This record gives sequence, C-alpha cells and structure tokens, in this order.
Amino acid sequence: MWITSSPSTALTPTAVALGNFDGIHLGHRQVVLPVLDTQTSNRATVVTFSPHPKEFFTGQPRSLLTPLDEKAAHLESIGIAQLVMLPFTQALAALSPQQFVEEVLVRHMQAQQVSIGADFRFGCKRAGTAEDLSAIAASYGISTTIVPLLTFQGKRISSSSVRDALLQGDLATANRMLGRSYRLSGQVVKGQQLGHTIGFPTANLQPPANKLIPRQGVYGVRVSGEEADSVLGVMNIGNRPTVNGLTQTIEVHLLDWAGDLYGQTLTVELEEFIRPEQKFASLEELQTQINLDCETARTMLAAIS
Repeated sequence: MWITSSPSTALTPTAVALGNFDGIHLGHRQVVLPVLDTQTSNRATVVTFSPHPKEFFTGQPRSLLTPLDEKAAHLESIGIAQLVMLPFTQALAALSPQQFVEEVLVRHMQAQQVSIGADFRFGCKRAGTAEDLSAIAASYGISTTIVPLLTFQGKRISSSSVRDALLQGDLATANRMLGRSYRLSGQVVKGQQLGHTIGFPTANLQPPANKLIPRQGVYGVRVSGEEADSVLGVMNIGNRPTVNGLTQTIEVHLLDWAGDLYGQTLTVELEEFIRPEQKFASLEELQTQINLDCETARTMLAAIS
C-alpha cells in the first residue's frame, strides 16, 4: 500500500473514503466498502488527517485506537491501495467547504468517487455537511456515497464510543463495535522480573506511546509473535499495588508456553475482561489470585475459540 503525507505525491485518479478512521471500526468499514467495490481503475484510497483534528484544536496529545502503523495494516488487509495522511494545519482548517473540495479532492486527489459517513463535517469551523460535500463534488462530476450511521444496542458506533467502552472495561462492547478484538502490540522490554519469583513469568509489553490503553485490570488474551502463535494468556494492566508499584506496566503471562521473548514484538488480542486491578495483603495471596485468573482465562477463552 502506498502511504504519503503529501497530497501532491498521491497516486491518481482515486476513489476516496474520507474521514478520521481511528479504530477502523464497523462503521468505518461501511464507509470504505464503496471505494473497494468500484469497477473503474481508480485507486481505492483512504484520505485522513494527521494530527487528529481534535488534537490540533486542543493542543493536547490524543491517544489513538489505531496509531499509523496499525491503521495502515488494517486498511491494507481489507484492500485499500493508498493511504493519504493530510497534514492538519491552520491553512487546511481555514478552507471553506468549497475550497476543501477543490483543493483536496479535485486538484490533488483527482477523485472520481467519494464515500463519507452521514455525520461527516468539513471545512472552516466544520461548516460543511455530508450533503454539502455531495452537492459541491457533483458540480465537478464526482459521485458521492453517504453511508448511514451504524448502531449497536441503540448507540452510534464511533471511535469515541469504542474508546469509552475500553476505558470502562467493557471489552465485549468495544470488540463488537470494532468487529474484531482490540489489540496491543509492542516490544517486550526488561521489567522487575517479579513474575519469575512467584512462578508466573511475564512479558513486559511496551506499545506505542500514543496507543490507547484500556482500563486497568486483568484480561484473558491471545498472544502472537515471532515464536508464539495465538497462545492463550493472561494480561495485567496496572501499577502493581501489591508491591507498591508507581508506574503503569502491561505484563503478559503466556499459558502453557515457555521461552525468551525479550526484544521481540508481540501482538496481544484482548478477548475478555476478567477483573479490575486490586491490592493483596501478601505475595502469597497475589500468587493464589493469579492461579485463579489463569483458570478463569482458560475457561473464558475456550468458550469463544
């Protein structure tokens, strides 16, 4: 897949799915589908923004469901040929809806077809609606597909709703909205090796700094890497209050597996939320609870495999 942050280097002509696409959830996939179904030679292209507009306007770093590498991998896996990351600058933010269509979609992308969600807003102060984009694009001979919003249990599927579910520990809802298990990927780094001393060696995972980390607690997971392929495991996200930990760690214990994972990259699929993090009176009590967590994870994961 061709990835560029300069629209002037985009491969054209294009069929464009336009939006932020953080998470590539089920709603996003519905927006992407029309550009994949095109019968022309137009390149199936996702045009998105970097940084996220909310980060640009607030000046505050924003954690992402899918940082760039992960977003690109998901899009490529569903057939997108090109990802254009438009630099979200003051100049871009100041464009009127008409100017946005002319500058981005017509001049740079040479778009023949555009797909957007029904709630898409664009142009200076978000003045343009999906219907506005369709009308402006039509004057340039560009067809527009406006995709209806998807809902789950009466709630709109959105990046914000997925984020909220993950931060509340509602993994089942988050995964249903995503259409897949939420993932954490990163390199295994040296930790304090406490797990070895109590019989549960763990891999200390270091995901990208801008990756959204879910609610602290214990999860049933599936782990894949260079030497592990869909191995069942238990993951703890937290500060390890039993040993007076001061910083958050992400530690994964692989069930029925042994080996050296230091320096390797692991991908952890979060399947079940088991319990919140808690403080125990002793390491012995912690060890007993970890045993129970492992058995709980086996049972839960067996039920969904």
